[in-house]
Amino acid sequence: MHRSRRENTVFNPLSVAPMDMKATARAHPIQGLLKYHGLRDEEARYPYHDSISLCTAPSHTRTTVAFGSDRDRDEFVIDGETVEGRGRERLAGLVEHVRGLADLDAPVRFESENDFPTNVGLGSSSSGFAAAAVALCEAAGLDLSREGISAVARRGSSSAARAVTGDFSHLYAGLNDADCRSERIETDLGERTKIVVGLVPAYKETEDAHREAARSHMFDARLAHVHGQLAELRDALRENDFERTFSLAERDSLSLAATTMTGPEAWVYWRPETLETFQVVRELRGEGVPAYFSVDTGASVYVNVEDGYEKRVESAISELGIETRIWEVGGPAEVLDESEALF
Repeated sequence: MHRSRRENTVFNPLSVAPMDMKATARAHPIQGLLKYHGLRDEEARYPYHDSISLCTAPSHTRTTVAFGSDRDRDEFVIDGETVEGRGRERLAGLVEHVRGLADLDAPVRFESENDFPTNVGLGSSSSGFAAAAVALCEAAGLDLSREGISAVARRGSSSAARAVTGDFSHLYAGLNDADCRSERIETDLGERTKIVVGLVPAYKETEDAHREAARSHMFDARLAHVHGQLAELRDALRENDFERTFSLAERDSLSLAATTMTGPEAWVYWRPETLETFQVVRELRGEGVPAYFSVDTGASVYVNVEDGYEKRVESAISELGIETRIWEVGGPAEVLDESEALF
């Protein structure tokens, strides 16, 4: 039975699902290459335009869910903390959507943990909702393709759709779940790519920026520009062209920031360390190092660098006093063995 969402729904204990309706999943967060900005529909999370990203590994979210556990209400825990407020609302909406698809009427126990910092511009919502969607669909017994699960994950976060399909992925804009889903882009570029992360721990709130995106005077210009960039980026990925792919991502980071900074609230997420990292990357590139910066909504910086140069880039960023990590391109979200469950 598909019910309307209620924050404190009390379930009928006679209708709960069997105790074996449990699953664990893992997903890697995304780095936006050509980023989406703004939502046509906040509940279904349909973006205004397509987007392309890559997943970053070994950073990940691991999530365990169980329907029909010994309780009469949903329970959500992330990194040991009970989830309340807007975070709970978004998770409850995703769970309710899966219940409707599976014709379930049962409470859920939900626990999740991240092995990387959250809310600092490193895509934690993407891996979080991707792992949640995969685990929920598996526990509910839904027989969906990875692309189909991406449409489920999108209802938590549009970027989560691309974390489901993994590697380099393209989320298509649309006004229904058949159109607005993600697919993996075939490319060998991941084998040559390392990502040096410059961690700048400044808290950010992406939802607010999306909510007011269309009110920037630069938003229409971004919409007019983005479709040509999407075509060029897909072409660069198919040709395994490192320079063209990541120079496009670098330029799109600046375009996104310009739109965000010119909205009603004039959001400025960058910090001095962010700009210092940009400068170091440009100097290294001038010395022949194939490196390009990329920033999502936040102050932390990704530096995409060809394999073999990552230590030199990491050293240069570390000299700024910035914490660094070296990541690589990660695969799709996946169901884990029961031995890896969180409860």
